[in-house]
Amino acid sequence: MTILDSQPDSGGDIDSRYAWTRLALSVVLGTIACVGTWSVVVVLPTIEVEFDTIRGGASLPYTCTMLGFAAGSAVMGRLADRFSIVAPICIGAVLLCAGYVLAAFSSDIWQFALVHGLFIGVGSASGFAPLMSDLSHWFRKRRALAVTIAASGSYAAGTVWPLVVEHFQVSQGWRATYVGIGLFVPAAMLPLAFLMRRRPVSAAIAEAESTTREARVSLGLSPRALQGLLVVAGFACCTAMSMPQVHLVAYCGDLGYGVAIGTQILSLMLGLGIISRLASGLAADRIGGGPMLLLGSAMQAAALLLYLFFNSLSSLYVISGLFGLFQGGIVPMYAVIIRQFLPPREAGARIGFVIMATILGMAFGGLSSGLIFDASGSYRLAFLHGFLWNCVNLALVAWLILRPRAKPRAGEAAFR
Repeated sequence: MTILDSQPDSGGDIDSRYAWTRLALSVVLGTIACVGTWSVVVVLPTIEVEFDTIRGGASLPYTCTMLGFAAGSAVMGRLADRFSIVAPICIGAVLLCAGYVLAAFSSDIWQFALVHGLFIGVGSASGFAPLMSDLSHWFRKRRALAVTIAASGSYAAGTVWPLVVEHFQVSQGWRATYVGIGLFVPAAMLPLAFLMRRRPVSAAIAEAESTTREARVSLGLSPRALQGLLVVAGFACCTAMSMPQVHLVAYCGDLGYGVAIGTQILSLMLGLGIISRLASGLAADRIGGGPMLLLGSAMQAAALLLYLFFNSLSSLYVISGLFGLFQGGIVPMYAVIIRQFLPPREAGARIGFVIMATILGMAFGGLSSGLIFDASGSYRLAFLHGFLWNCVNLALVAWLILRPRAKPRAGEAAFR
């Protein structure tokens, strides 16, 4: 029996004022929890010098963080299905506290990377996939918008935390900054978790089961086949996405613009990514998650091409802004598609598994871009590498949308 089976049969909370309040709490929680995916990007140049390593070695903690985030996404999603969203939030808060304090006392790059993987990455996963899954049960008419807003917490983290970390890194040092983050996160997350104790009702879940079952008939793909395709597509798009997000700060430093400028450009990119996520949610509620995913992938590819040809300071601001506007809505669309076609009682685990693939793509892309830089002395080939992976994603999503399929019968949902 799952936690959803024990609820009274009332669907009155769906699309209600409470649902929107819960969404607001989710954004705050996501913003706090996802600090782990951004703090390491800001301290990357400092770590490279302090631990006397090369760019590929300095990228290792980020890669370990993403690996931990990936594993945590699957585990936290299953916990949310089984025990409600409170369990992953509380566990994540404790892991983040322990991770940041331990990382502050690391004496070499391997200790630093290991702590990021086992504690910080896993803990940060509580602020992404489980929240998207949870919110998808509370909305019907505006589900895509709600999911993308919930996912915006990670970009809000990317907008706020790099500036905070850079400020305190300069004034207090990165170690003291890490200890401060470790103390702040549980103090903020644990009280918010207990405001999320209310659970979805079984009547709404049963209705959603019937709707997704009918939608799968019109799609003509088994749950396993659709899940597998989304996993590969997610890995490919995020391998491409990782190049600017992970290495932009270091790239700006190499070009002579400075780490502080790179941090500002990264914050601009991720801030505009929030706008992108909101706009993509509104659009997906009208045209469907599939077409919105295809559009986002095509626009991300265009932005990556621009990085190949322009690297002046003004052009980096413009291109990074466009990149944020183009790619922000891509990852939440996987959650929207899963909730449209796959069993809602398994939403946390299934969304978590696809998010795991996207994070593995970020980890692979972040590390491979660093290695390509070390081998070539330039980020030009790294941007090209990202563009080619984006083309893989574009081909898979186009096939999913444009392939012939059975005409839906009355009452069935089409893959718009």
